[in-house]
Amino acid sequence: MMGPAHSLSGAAAWLGVGAAAAAAGHTMPWPVLVVGALITAGAALAPDLDHKAATISRAFGPVSKALCEIVDKLSFAVYKATRKPGDPRRTGGHRTLTHTWLWAVLIGGGASLLAITAGRWGVLAILFVHLVLAVEGLLWRAARVSSDVLVWLLGATSAWMLAGILDQPGNGADWLFTAPGQEYLWLGLPIVLGALVHDIGDALTVSGCPILWPIPLGRKRWYPIGPPKAMRFRAGSWVELKVLMPVFMLLGGVGGASALNLI
Repeated sequence: MMGPAHSLSGAAAWLGVGAAAAAAGHTMPWPVLVVGALITAGAALAPDLDHKAATISRAFGPVSKALCEIVDKLSFAVYKATRKPGDPRRTGGHRTLTHTWLWAVLIGGGASLLAITAGRWGVLAILFVHLVLAVEGLLWRAARVSSDVLVWLLGATSAWMLAGILDQPGNGADWLFTAPGQEYLWLGLPIVLGALVHDIGDALTVSGCPILWPIPLGRKRWYPIGPPKAMRFRAGSWVELKVLMPVFMLLGGVGGASALNLI
């Protein structure tokens, strides 16, 4: 999938989680619903950190470009070191390490650890990165014609404001994890969800996605999970643009309204 579809599907997934929580009698505070949706929208772009032409590679200028180069080489090295006889030879690391459940869990866990050990600045860093990515994904047309600096300023000011709102009593800093010192531990959850939604979206395309690595399937350790080939589509095709994106918007709207007990 392309960036906008990934971000839309990520936001819709978190709003769906909010709807499920409300149905179970544990309604999310509205700031958690909004911030979680934005983080998931941004996190749904992050697995493409192994692709030098992806949206995330442009999001933070030279820093993200250099990071993409490093992650691509790291992913390729891991692929070569762990491939089984049935896995094909490759020339790059795209859709390997960063497109697995293990990567999603590690990144989400790392974010949670940062949030509870680095305090407010750690929370602000997590919000800033993912809000910038959310703008790049959800508002991609505006982001493309705008200055990178303006997008970064929007991400920074939004992160500061949303952190201030979450810090207020009852607004969700201690949502789900209520023990002292566990404030913002939940921030890793939308990051895990966003990465997994990205992987599932890529699994629907022609190439599939090795979500289950390092669990081997037959003669392959990097088995490209996906539906039957007749049901797959090419990234950026009319199926993604004309069918899936409107569906994601509809599901996100219904999920958000349900999460807020409006329907």
